[in-house]
Amino acid sequence: MAVFLIGLAAFMIFEWITLGFNLADGHPTSFYVVHGILIAANIVLAIVLGAIGLRGLAQRAQRPPM
Repeated sequence: MAVFLIGLAAFMIFEWITLGFNLADGHPTSFYVVHGILIAANIVLAIVLGAIGLRGLAQRAQRPPM
């Protein structure tokens, strides 16, 4: 599950940053404001998911073998 969360976080960051660079010119300002908020919120969510995944991997590494 931890590896999945880290992979999902990496994908989300890549996807939303790419979307931010690919927004075409010529839209009203509100379009850019809304998409900027969406991009920021999803990058924050990706960072949280990545941190949870890394914490899970760290806890698994500290566990003694069975």
